[in-house]
Amino acid sequence: MPPITSHIEIARPAEEVFAYATDPSRFSEWQDDVVSVSVEAGHAFDVGARFTTIRRIGRSERAMTQEITESKPPTSWAAHGVDGPVRPNVNVTVEPLADNTRSRIMFAMDFEGHGIGKLLVPLIVRRLAARGAPRSFQHLREQLERQS
Repeated sequence: MPPITSHIEIARPAEEVFAYATDPSRFSEWQDDVVSVSVEAGHAFDVGARFTTIRRIGRSERAMTQEITESKPPTSWAAHGVDGPVRPNVNVTVEPLADNTRSRIMFAMDFEGHGIGKLLVPLIVRRLAARGAPRSFQHLREQLERQS
């Protein structure tokens, strides 16, 4: 299956959009399903750093650990799931617009299923992600534009 892709324009410079959207410690501020995020001690948000996100999925909470696999501020960032039955993979691209007074941020999300996750990804996870992503991206825009 192809990744779930979305994009949104935000009235903020690319550097600000990138810094906020790729900071795992801020995910709960704009992603509806994120309960909390913890980052491995002693690691900056750079390639090789790992973070664990607790997400609310239905009535339960699930931990998902990801490793940052790319970080090229202010244009591209990626993280890959490293454990659990559902392993999210996210690629983020930020493009400056209008002399860098606006930005277009693009997300490509995909999921790997392991064990029971092989059933969950196509039946439930992709559908929930596709439905929830637009709300989260709208919250991302609102959070960033409120900071102006």
